[in-house]
Amino acid sequence: MIRGFGERLQTLRKSKGLSQKQVAGAVGISASVISNYESSERTPSLENLIALAGFYRCSTDYLLGLE
Repeated sequence: MIRGFGERLQTLRKSKGLSQKQVAGAVGISASVISNYESSERTPSLENLIALAGFYRCSTDYLLGLE
């Protein structure tokens, strides 16, 4: 697991007033996958990590807790 990844995703989503379904639709995955990411039950593929960073306009390093 990536320490703090789910919390960062959830914080970003809530700060923009979005639902998991809205984020999922924007990045092309299901809402249940977003839920699993946010609860740290699942880690994203490289493609999904990049898509999430692009959607939230942040770096992958931020999402991974490297900065």
